[in-house]
Amino acid sequence: MDRKQLAAAVRESVRAFAQQVPGRSVELRVPPFVAVQCVAGPRHTRGTPPNIVETDAQTWLGLADGSIAWADAVADGRISASGPRSDLSGYLPLEARPSGQAPKPGPIS
Repeated sequence: MDRKQLAAAVRESVRAFAQQVPGRSVELRVPPFVAVQCVAGPRHTRGTPPNIVETDAQTWLGLADGSIAWADAVADGRISASGPRSDLSGYLPLEARPSGQAPKPGPIS
């Protein structure tokens, strides 16, 4: 996968994640490609968000397709997660669903 394909895959999957887990309490960052707000809860509007998840592109794609477990990536230092709502393990891997179908409600934190 070249850099352009990697960027497209990351952007598409992160945006799909944000649609499946809507909200504004967690900022999910996969630099340098994309950052989104997701997960229901208190909305963040100014300054550094209290709940941040950051990872690299390859790790994110592995989390999204289920080939990498959240706990393993955290233990290996491939994910930086801070804040009480930053554990995204209950929302991964991404669910494949037909276009236009509403997402299932996520866990309540």
